[in-house]
Amino acid sequence: MKLTIGKATDNDIVIDDPYMSRHHAVLSTGENGELILEDAGSTNGTFVNDIRIVKKKVVPEDGIVLGKEYTLTINELLHKADDYSDDFGKLKPVYDDYIREKIRIQSRNQFKTRLFQSLPFALIGVVGVIFGFLGHAHKGLFIFSFVLAVLAPTVGIYFGARQAAKIPALLQNLANRFKTNYVCPKCGTFLGEIPYESLSNKKQCPVSSCKAKWIRT
Repeated sequence: MKLTIGKATDNDIVIDDPYMSRHHAVLSTGENGELILEDAGSTNGTFVNDIRIVKKKVVPEDGIVLGKEYTLTINELLHKADDYSDDFGKLKPVYDDYIREKIRIQSRNQFKTRLFQSLPFALIGVVGVIFGFLGHAHKGLFIFSFVLAVLAPTVGIYFGARQAAKIPALLQNLANRFKTNYVCPKCGTFLGEIPYESLSNKKQCPVSSCKAKWIRT
């Protein structure tokens, strides 16, 4: 990537400011992907964090001054050229966390549902063993085991159904947060459940009017 900055209309980033030179500075990508800002022999200078520079490695958060008054950050400068690669990179953990949490909700609640449904039947089996061990002479135990045999499965099904009913609401809340965060950093369009790697291959926003570049080249 190489972006020329200045007042002249043939620059990649045109800034109409009285203290800007026609060809003021150049922002480029180094061999290792680092950002480099270089003054192009401007009259009023290029400043990074209040220090005048000739050539310097910079990061998106660095504040710069072009000329005497034009102040912005490197990230804002990149946005002027529709370069949203740094912002787009922050979407990877958003997608990864969403998939991880979705799997956790589904597996955890399915486990609880099966547990609630199966425990009453296991309890009946335990009581049956006790009843068989103590013998048929205990009428109270017989009645208790009979009532348990009738009620326990019903209770298990009820609590299992309640647990299963929680899953859609939990997934919906998760999806709502995901729809808010997994968006194009420029136009805010929701990107669906398309994996981050697939979006990276597209290299730019699919919305034709947006023109945001996601991958720096």
